Amino acid sequence: MSELDSTVRLTTAQAIVRWMVNQYTLIEGEEVRVFGGGFGIFGHGNVPCLGGPLYDHREELPLYRGQNEQSMGFAAAGYAKYHLRRRMMFCTASAGPGTANLLTASALAHANRLPMLMLCGDTFLTRLPDPVLQQLENFNDPTFGVNDAFKPVTRYWDRICHPAQILQSLPNALGTMLDPVDCGPAFIGLPQDVQGWAYDYPHIFFEKRVHRIRRQSVDEQELEQVTQQLLAAKRPVLIAGGGVQYSGAVETLTAFAEKHNIPVVETIAGRANLVNEHPLNIGPLGVTGSNSANAIAKQADVIFAVGTRLQDFTTGSWTAFAKSAQLVSLNVGRHDAMKHGSVHMVGDAKLGLEALSKKLGQHQVADSWVKNAQQERGQWNDYVSENVAYGGNKPNSYAQAIGVVNALMGERDRVVAAAGGLPAEVTANWKTLSPGTVDVEFGFSCMGYEISGAWGARIAQSETEAEQDTVVFIGDGSYLMLNSDVYSAVLSQKKLIICVLDNGGFAVINKLQNNTGNESFNNLIADCPTVPTPVSVNFEQHAASMGAVAETVQNPDELAEAFKRAKARDETSVIVMQVDPYEGWTAEGHTWWEVGTPQVSEHDSINKAHDDWESARVEQRQGV
Repeated sequence: MSELDSTVRLTTAQAIVRWMVNQYTLIEGEEVRVFGGGFGIFGHGNVPCLGGPLYDHREELPLYRGQNEQSMGFAAAGYAKYHLRRRMMFCTASAGPGTANLLTASALAHANRLPMLMLCGDTFLTRLPDPVLQQLENFNDPTFGVNDAFKPVTRYWDRICHPAQILQSLPNALGTMLDPVDCGPAFIGLPQDVQGWAYDYPHIFFEKRVHRIRRQSVDEQELEQVTQQLLAAKRPVLIAGGGVQYSGAVETLTAFAEKHNIPVVETIAGRANLVNEHPLNIGPLGVTGSNSANAIAKQADVIFAVGTRLQDFTTGSWTAFAKSAQLVSLNVGRHDAMKHGSVHMVGDAKLGLEALSKKLGQHQVADSWVKNAQQERGQWNDYVSENVAYGGNKPNSYAQAIGVVNALMGERDRVVAAAGGLPAEVTANWKTLSPGTVDVEFGFSCMGYEISGAWGARIAQSETEAEQDTVVFIGDGSYLMLNSDVYSAVLSQKKLIICVLDNGGFAVINKLQNNTGNESFNNLIADCPTVPTPVSVNFEQHAASMGAVAETVQNPDELAEAFKRAKARDETSVIVMQVDPYEGWTAEGHTWWEVGTPQVSEHDSINKAHDDWESARVEQRQGV
């Protein structure tokens, strides 16, 4: 019998795990497992059949015990982002609410184009015991269940109805997750009976497979068109997105900008492409950006977008650029490359920039344009210095906390933030010390990602940069939504430093509420009509109860000392500081952002706010 004909009899679940163990990827010439492990919560839908083989392979695929399925998915996203999508984690959840809890995490991974594999329990294929525990019955379609809800929020979806199907499904799922264009979460539904059904699998299916992430060269005609646009540009600006990092093109982009003398602005996802002190780094762009980046973006005649999907916070809902400016783009995905009538080239960022630089030759943009951009950046630096300063009568603020921590960070320490007011404050005020060290989750702007995503990132970081730290900025609102991975970090001995900045509720949405002419209502705890007597949460005691070293500080000076102590210890630390919900917000650096406001109201303040908001619409590009 030839090797191609030899088989091994395994259950579906056993075969899935054995296959995962033997998938490898190349990272800087080294072969490493694609799956760094997994996150799991067991139940009746995954423990009898899948739990056994995961136990047998616990050394090759470490399984981290989650506290909440949603947070497991966030952790998987944080892990994949740290590894620039070249490694990933799987998540396993039981049928019913366990799997349903992963929906939000799947949407986050989808929006951020991050890979994770979900192996989730499903109802019995035979339907003999229907309805089973936790099954939602669809009266008109017995094939339609909770797991079908993942179809819109995954890049690959399958339900295994026969053991042989994994021979096609698993490679297709992994191919999708490693694809630079289609990258995102994959979902595989595992009916409880099918998990335990056996099949004679070919041995060759379990042989070691080394995957290489595809790099797509650009089309020559598209390259020529983009070249001509840049040659003709008098005032170009380069937008560096997160795709630059996923391509491994940070050094290439930096060299391109230096050779051709083009100022660079960053998106939120691309926030750590250039270090803060680089002379061509003009700052973050958009709604949560900087005066400097927004000023030159508005003056530019050519906008060269590299590796960005141009979401509305980047483009100021498409008011950040002059209507006469020509949009030019380089993106591995056609969908993103073609946005707003862009003159585009579809391809890998690294290969595309190299080819474009060769075509441009020694062409350089005039120094006068760059000096103008650098002058704007100098003024922004002065503003940030004042913004993060503390003392006197200034109330505690997010910006002050960010400045304190930023000054004490190691060069390769990682900062994580998400949703609420902190993404804007980190994006505007953070000084990047080293490329790829900032994770501001604003693709889905998902509250609750902060601690969980940082836990996943810390697991990844411990594989390569064990001596560095992962630092979290989180507001009280997000902390109360999802905090259980403080305990996960403690249990797994994956140290985090978590800065909880308490402003008494959802203060940034209260600010938006007020800015649109509305009264404060149901955002700050003090403004909730159903709260007769506001009660403060003791975040220090809460974190300590989960095993963290926790302390409360009163001001930025105390924060600095507490942060130094946290850096020095090996345990997870939580530092709590109250900040003012009204004062101390970063007031500069914002473009217009389209928010739905009522056209008519009984309140004059709302009518005025609507008119003020709409007055900027004349600057909005109309899709071309």
